[in-house]
Amino acid sequence: MTPAARISAAIEVLSDIEVRRRPATDALKDWGLSHRFAGSKDRAAIASLVYDALRRRASAGWIMGESTPRAVMLGMLKLQRGLDAAAIANLFSGERFAPQPLTDSERDRLSAAALDGAPAPVAGDFPDWIEPPLQRLFGDDLVAEMQALTSRAPLDLRVNTLKVSSRDEAHDALPHLGAVETPLSPLGLRIAPGEDGRGPAVQSEPEFIKGWIEIQDEGSQLAALLSGAKPGEQVVDLCAGGGGKTLALAAMMENHGQIYATDADARRLAPIHDRLTRAGARNVQVRTPRGGADAIPDLDGKVDCVLVDAPCTGIGTWRRNPDAKWRLRPGSLDVRRKEQAAVLDRAGKLVKPGGRIVYITCSILPEENDDAVSAFLERSRGFQLVPVTKVLESAGFAALESSLRPTAHGLQFTPLRTGTDGFYVAVLARNP
Repeated sequence: MTPAARISAAIEVLSDIEVRRRPATDALKDWGLSHRFAGSKDRAAIASLVYDALRRRASAGWIMGESTPRAVMLGMLKLQRGLDAAAIANLFSGERFAPQPLTDSERDRLSAAALDGAPAPVAGDFPDWIEPPLQRLFGDDLVAEMQALTSRAPLDLRVNTLKVSSRDEAHDALPHLGAVETPLSPLGLRIAPGEDGRGPAVQSEPEFIKGWIEIQDEGSQLAALLSGAKPGEQVVDLCAGGGGKTLALAAMMENHGQIYATDADARRLAPIHDRLTRAGARNVQVRTPRGGADAIPDLDGKVDCVLVDAPCTGIGTWRRNPDAKWRLRPGSLDVRRKEQAAVLDRAGKLVKPGGRIVYITCSILPEENDDAVSAFLERSRGFQLVPVTKVLESAGFAALESSLRPTAHGLQFTPLRTGTDGFYVAVLARNP
C-alpha cells in the first residue's frame, strides 16, 4: 500500500471508531480481516496513524475547525508528524486509493495552524471534564504535562536478577535491539519506538523466553522498588493481575520469604503462572478467588507489606492507550474510587503492626491518589503516612526526589518529569 492509501485506510478506521464507539484495537482488527491484502507493515503503519490521530484528536480538530475523521487526520499530520501543507497535499491527491484533494479552506488552515488561544483541554488533548482536578495537581504546567502524554511511549524492559547477574549482561546480549539503560531504574533497558510506533517483537527473543527480561515501564519498575520488599518478608500483591509487579517483588526478595499474589478478578491472574515459571520465581503462591470468596483470609494481621496496585482510570498510560482518554466517563471514575476504597480497606486488615501498605496507581488524578489515601487514613486511624523522603531514602533513591512531582501524600511520576508513564506511589505504615 502507498502512504496515501494507508492514510485513507486510517480515516476509514477512525470513522468506524466514531460511529460504533468502540476500542481502536477492535476497529483495526476488523479492518485487517476485511482487507487481507494488507501486509503486516501496512497494518502497523495504519495503526500508527490511527493512534497518533487519537492522541491529537482535540488539537487536530481545533486547528482544522471540525472534528471529522478526515479533519483530525489532517491536523494530526501537521501537529504530530510535522508535515507542512504542501507535503500533506501530496498525500491527499485524490489519485487511486488516496484521500480526496485538499479544499482551499483545509489548505489555509494547515498553513496557519496554531494552538494559540486554545483552551487547556484542546492544547493538552484531554477530556474537558477532568480539567479541574488536573489543574489542582499541575497548576501552570497543566498543558505541558498533558502534551507529554500525547507522545509515543518507548518500550521498557526490566532485567530479571533471578536469571541474570546484571543489567549489563542482559544489555550486551541484545545489541541488535538498540536498547539503552533507563535513567532512573537500575534494572531497566529502553527501546525507542520505531517509525510505525511499534517496538521489536521482544517476546520472541531467546533472552525473553529464558526469563532474562520482562516488559515493564520504568515507572512501574520504580513503584515496585519503592515498596522496599526484602528477602524473608511476607508480602501480598493484592491486585496482582498478570503479575508484572509480583515478578519484580520476587526478584527483589531473591526468592526468599513469601509472596501471595491474588486479584478480585480471577481472570486477570491467568497469565501469571507461565510468567512465574519463565522468570524462575519460586517464592510466590497464587491465590485465586473462587465464587467471589476472599482468597487470603488466613493472612489477616500477618503481612509485612501489602502492595495495592489499585484499579484506576489508567490516565497515566494514555501514551500507550490513546483511545482510552476519549472513552473515559465520570461514571468510570466513581466506580474506580469505590474499588480503591475497598482494596485499601482489605489491605489494612492484612498488615501486621509495624507493616506497611504500598498504594500504587497508574493515574494522575488526585481523586484516585492523594484523595483516596486521605479517605483511608480517616477510616483507619491505626495508619500513618511514611514521609516521601524516607520512602526514597529507604529504597536508595534519594536523588530521585528532584525529578518527581511531590503531592500531599505521595510521589507522582509523569512523562514530562520522569519520562515514564504516570504512576503514583504512597506508603502507609501501621502503628506498632
